[in-house]
Formats: sequence, structure tokens, C-alpha cells
Amino acid sequence: MSKAHMNVLFICTGNSAHSIIAESLLNQLGAGKFRAYSAGSHPAGTVNPKALELLQRHRFRTSDLRSKNREEFATPDAPKMDFVLTVCDKAAGEVCPVWPGQPMSAHWGVEDPVAVQGTAEQIEKAFTAAFMVLQRRISLFLNLPLDKLEKLSLLNELQRIGRVQAK
Repeated sequence: MSKAHMNVLFICTGNSAHSIIAESLLNQLGAGKFRAYSAGSHPAGTVNPKALELLQRHRFRTSDLRSKNREEFATPDAPKMDFVLTVCDKAAGEVCPVWPGQPMSAHWGVEDPVAVQGTAEQIEKAFTAAFMVLQRRISLFLNLPLDKLEKLSLLNELQRIGRVQAK
């Protein structure tokens, strides 16, 4: 896997919050090494304002973020993905398109903060929790020796990261 940068697609159902957060985190933390994208099987069409607030508060860029359909990345002229990571349990159970180039795939399930109902404080905690879990997982991903791991070992590491929670 030695090329200028590797492409990563984060998939969820609505593509309005946690996949968007993952896209922003990886694009900034993995700048130069990775290019992250996000998409949904049933995109909401807009990015959740709470996700944008959270990213901006932590000084992550949000200007290029938009809700996208995963079909946008299954076309012949789409960027070739090296990794496709589902971040919600609903998307993990859906039939996905066949991705050109057979990217490595894993499930990194994170509770969807958009689905949380309750007080403003409870909703804020849900967004913060999703952010922390994704930040931890992406940090672990960034520290993998990708050029030294064989494909099966790398797949095992990707799956292991999907079970890591925030500390």
C-alpha cells in the first residue's frame, strides 16, 4: 500500500453525523497520508448542525462536508477506495455496492448520536461520545504500519480497531 495517499470511505445510513465526523477527523489527522470521504445508503441530504458545531469547537475543518449517497463512490470515475469502513450497525447489515479495486472493509460500529433523544445535555454527550470513539479509532488506524502488514493481518487490525472505545 505504498502510494501518495490512501482513500478511505466511511459509510453509515444517513451520512449526517458520525460518518461525517470520521471523514473530517481522518482528513485532518491523516493529511497527506489519507484522503477520507463519507457517504450514506439513505443520505439525510444535510450535515447535522450538532456534528458541525462539535467539529468546529475542536478546530476541525467543516467547509467541504456534505451529505452524500454511497452510490457516488461506486461509479467508474469515483476515487478508488483502499478502505471502506462502516460506522453504524444499520449500514453494516445492508448490501453494499461492489467497490472498484476490492478495498479492505471492516465494521467500526459507533452509536448514532442523531438517534439519541432526550435533553440537550444527553444529545451533546452522545455527539461527544461518538467523536471520542472515532478519534481514538482513527488514531489507532493512523499508527498501523500499513506498509509492513500483510493483507490478512491488516484486516484483523482493522476489525480489532472497530471494537476499541474511547479512553
